[in-house]
Amino acid sequence: MTIESALIAQSAFSGDAVPAEQLALSGPVPRLEADHIPVRGDLAHIRLAGKVFVPHYSVPMPRVIAAGGTELRRAGRDDADVMAPLDASTVFNVLDMAGNWAWGQVGVDGLVGYVPLAALAEPGA
Repeated sequence: MTIESALIAQSAFSGDAVPAEQLALSGPVPRLEADHIPVRGDLAHIRLAGKVFVPHYSVPMPRVIAAGGTELRRAGRDDADVMAPLDASTVFNVLDMAGNWAWGQVGVDGLVGYVPLAALAEPGA
């Protein structure tokens, strides 16, 4: 088993987390705590399928913060507000990559935000 598959197996993203039934809109969704829920207007974590309606759902790609650490930001730009410092080896589940930034979640249920792509490494690398 690779480190990446082990990380996925340990997370809430194993096969039983993906809805097996037909998905349907059933009314308004309660307001979510944005800092810890991996959803934005165009994309959400696959575990939220059937709970939130967005055009696309993503299966996370587990990565780790590289040596030296980095900062989690509210937006994918250097002048965005810093949400938290992230230490080296912290697991960051990438849901989207654009430009020089990755959007995702710290661990399984941590903060959601952006980190520089250069600050990410393959697990076990």
